[in-house]
Parts: sequence; C-alpha cells; structure tokens
Amino acid sequence: MLLFNFQIAASQSVEIYGKVESNVSVENIHVINKTAQIFTTTNKIGEFKIVAKLNDTLMFSSIQHIPKLIIVNNNTILIRKLTVKLEEQINMLDEVIVGKVLTGDLLSDVENVEGDPPINFFDVGIPGYKGKPATQSERRLSEAGEFKPKMLLGLLTGGIPLNPILNGISGRTKMLKNRVKLEADDELLGKIKVRLSESFFSIYELDESKRVDFFYFCQEDENFNNRCKGKSDIEIFEFLREKLITYKSNLKIVND
Repeated sequence: MLLFNFQIAASQSVEIYGKVESNVSVENIHVINKTAQIFTTTNKIGEFKIVAKLNDTLMFSSIQHIPKLIIVNNNTILIRKLTVKLEEQINMLDEVIVGKVLTGDLLSDVENVEGDPPINFFDVGIPGYKGKPATQSERRLSEAGEFKPKMLLGLLTGGIPLNPILNGISGRTKMLKNRVKLEADDELLGKIKVRLSESFFSIYELDESKRVDFFYFCQEDENFNNRCKGKSDIEIFEFLREKLITYKSNLKIVND
C-alpha cells in the first residue's frame, strides 16, 4: 500500500517548499522548473515555493551566483522540502595599480593623496540636489520648457516666456520628450537583458541570433514601460513570455 501511494505521488506534481543558502544575498534568485516551464523567485531570506514532480529539472540562477541544476528525486517528493546551496559568482580581473597604493589606514592614505579635495554643498552648509543626475536629454527638455495655457496670462504683464512657446511650435519639445522616453526604455531593457536573459532562454528556446531582435520587439510594445518598469521579475517574465509567442508567430508567417 505504501509503495502504491508513493508511485501515485511520484507521478503527480507537488508543491515544494525550498530555501537557498549562500554567503551573499539570497533575495530574488530565479528558481526555474525547466521541465514544467514555470518560474518563481526567492524572498528576502531565500525561501521559495514551486510545483514539480519526480525527475523535473530545477535551475537556480542569479547574477551573483553560479547557476545550479537539481533533479527532483524521490526524497524531495516525499518530504516536499529542498535546501540548495549556491556558490558566489566571482569575476576575476587582472590586477591594475592606478596611482598610489592605499594601505587601509585612513590617516596615512589621506596624507598620501595629492591635490585638493573637491568642495560640495555639504562642506559649505547649503542645500543641494541629492537625486539621480539628469541625463543630457533630460536637461535639454527642462531648458526647453513646456507650454501651458496659464502662461498666456503673461500677456497682461508683458512677461510671457518665449522658449516654451517657440519650442512647442517647432516640435522641439515633443522631439526631446521622445528622446528622453527612448533613453529610459533603453536603460530598462538593458537591465532586463542582464537580469533575466539567461533564465528566460533556459526555459523558452529561441535561436541566439534572434534574441537581440526579440528584445527590441518587446521594447517597441506600447505597454513595455507599464509592464516592466518597477515590476517584479515574475511579472516581467510573463510579459516576455507573451511577447515571445507573438514574435515566434510573426517569424512563422514571414517564413511561410
């Protein structure tokens, strides 16, 4: 009876509760069931839940870790628990010495530094901007200004701003807005490619020569920013999956 019950359990999918252990951050590690083509991520302490059955292949992947594959065995199915230890991904670079060698002794290192330290707004006790530095396109857009109907009130006082009106008429403001949006989308796409590319294509096959084109296809979607900016990896993964179905369908039509 026990053997019969085990055989039934082994042939069915069960929810496995797991935990990833590592010397570095264990949050947001991609846990992929390559066999079932499902995906999840770990929480702040490395815990995750994923559905699997006997002999399914689980892949654990992140930028900070060496990818690891695990085959679901009988014991995992029985206890429905899994602990995975990941090794840190270390990229070794050739040693390069630039300028003076720092010893780690703050007082000694300060004395060895040549030149005067730069002065910032903290040194002189005045308020300053602490946010993300604006890009060149963002600065140009800010300088161009944007026309608003209330500016027409300036006609009464003779103080109407000309730049926003002229830039609006010439189309320069619209052009700069499009450029800022494109640069923001390019930056977002670059982060997605670095963070999710390996995990995504480990589940869904696509010829390597077409992957760059596929990502630009995703970026051109009018909902790209709404579906991906500030979203979790799982939500972005689902968006990429939907776009891949459409992309492959378009390829098939072209080939036919």
